[in-house]
Amino acid sequence: MDLLEPPDTASATTDLILRAVAFAAHKHRDQRRKDTEASPYINHPIELAHVLWDEGGVRDPVVIAAALLHDTLEDTETSWQELRGEFGEEIADIVLEVTDTKWLDKKVRKRLQVARARHSSERARLVKLADKICNVRDLGTRAPKGWSLERKREYFDWAKEVVDRLRGTHAELERRFDEVYALKP
Repeated sequence: MDLLEPPDTASATTDLILRAVAFAAHKHRDQRRKDTEASPYINHPIELAHVLWDEGGVRDPVVIAAALLHDTLEDTETSWQELRGEFGEEIADIVLEVTDTKWLDKKVRKRLQVARARHSSERARLVKLADKICNVRDLGTRAPKGWSLERKREYFDWAKEVVDRLRGTHAELERRFDEVYALKP
């Protein structure tokens, strides 16, 4: 076999993941994180993919692509129809499952996320686990400007509520979350 031409499945996997990261990078191109460095937003979805792949051993390209795209519906002008057209209904549906309904009050959105967690598909639960790991890690190292200690603690506790309803999905990712949660300020 020629080393420059991977098998069809590896090629398709690589293509899907690269298309997802390029799409997410384009959609988030003008967005910055709320940390003091105002880091590029795309770092967050890439970190989710890294957590899933490197820390969780998740090799499902659909999950990795959905992780890369997880905030496009919520934080950009991307529609579900656009995602479906670019990546298929399966990935678009996973992204929709992990998307907050922005027009609802923040407290209501948070309660809905807790309530929906247990009933999400397994792939959406994996993306949600990675998202909570990354968000809690970020709070410990590069919290948004102006977040009080109390607000950070409330986020940690809320994230744990969500993760507790995801338990039984992926033991290693759950363990990783627990390690990060143990550093609660």
